[in-house]
Amino acid sequence: MPIPRRALVAAAVALVLPLSACGSGDDGGSTDASGKVEGDITFQTWNLRANFKPYFEGVIADFEKKYPGTHVKWIDQPAEGYADKISADAAGGTLPDVVNVSPDLVAPLAKAGLALDLDKSAGQYKKEYLDGAWAGHQVPGMTGTYAFPWYLNTGPLFYNKSLFEEAGLDAAEPPTTYDELFADALRLAKKSDGKVATLANVPTIEDFGRYGVELMNKEGTAFSFNDTKGVELLTKYKELYDAKALDAQALTATPESSGKKFLTGAVAMNPGSALDLGNFKKQAPNLYKNIGITDQITSTGKVNMYVMGVMVNARTKRTPAAVAFAHYVTDARNQMSFAKKVAIFPSTAGSLDDPYFTEEDGTDETRVRIAAAKSLKNAVNYTPVLFSEQMKTALRNEVAKALQGKESPKTALDNAVRACDTLLRQQG
Repeated sequence: MPIPRRALVAAAVALVLPLSACGSGDDGGSTDASGKVEGDITFQTWNLRANFKPYFEGVIADFEKKYPGTHVKWIDQPAEGYADKISADAAGGTLPDVVNVSPDLVAPLAKAGLALDLDKSAGQYKKEYLDGAWAGHQVPGMTGTYAFPWYLNTGPLFYNKSLFEEAGLDAAEPPTTYDELFADALRLAKKSDGKVATLANVPTIEDFGRYGVELMNKEGTAFSFNDTKGVELLTKYKELYDAKALDAQALTATPESSGKKFLTGAVAMNPGSALDLGNFKKQAPNLYKNIGITDQITSTGKVNMYVMGVMVNARTKRTPAAVAFAHYVTDARNQMSFAKKVAIFPSTAGSLDDPYFTEEDGTDETRVRIAAAKSLKNAVNYTPVLFSEQMKTALRNEVAKALQGKESPKTALDNAVRACDTLLRQQG
């Protein structure tokens, strides 16, 4: 997966994986990972070869040296069509032994009996990872964990200090609660006669999660984001939209278009990462001089976390080798090495206490990295594992109707939940 943009902003974009043709079957390999680590296995990554070829070749060489008699064939797939490729391989019985997945991709594979339950086969490794990261590849309604957690990401909120000051707001005191955010946004819009919005995106499922909305029942059989709190959040966004405190093009915004709006001063706040600071420095030096950095706003005390994973094919003929390699790729040493090559964070317990993530050096980049690492220790992935791309579209469409005044926030969310529940039943 291309880390710089997608892991930081869209992060593990949910894609539909139609595996209804795949029965769970019992023609696979053993779930016992305790045997000798030997034999040939295949390892598939998600668009990582172009930027990280030497790193992965080094990891593979070290693994093969540690376990003589093993051979790892590395396959890298392009970003586009990755879910379709996994689906085709799953249906055709050609799924690689070890696969780079996001939580939404692992869910249908687990349901089809194609993802190894690590709680059963590799439970001894659980303590090596952050609790929230290990839980990232659990599937509601099923027992078990279906991928090793790999790299994590999160990021702060950036804000334009000069726009805050022009609106008479204290640039040294950015909003830290939703009430403060909405109040500041309305004031900024009023002071600028609607020329400057504070936010560029409509609320997504993760925003409802951060607001404290119960997104889904514990059984994983129905969505519940149309509760009182969910309606309250959408009602607030409707107020922002009417006051032009939410950008007029928010209904069709992408992370890239929102980023451009922030670069040009059309919006006052935007989520981002340490990588974005370099872009600001190059593309908008005036913005960089006036950049403010603050924490994600959340009502739960926990920020949103994006998580990538490494899954073991339940039907591999080389279970000990596949489990050993998946663990090796995601162990503390290799994750730390990877994190120093790109702005991602290790999911291994204790790694975020490394000086690289705790010691200031006076740069904004390091400041962002340290703040993100601290917040990740108890972060959660708010996007439900079972929330597909089609569900995201259904929610977005209904949110748009509410913001445009075509439906009440309550009706819109009721309709969205109904549509998502129907899609959920179709997933089987």
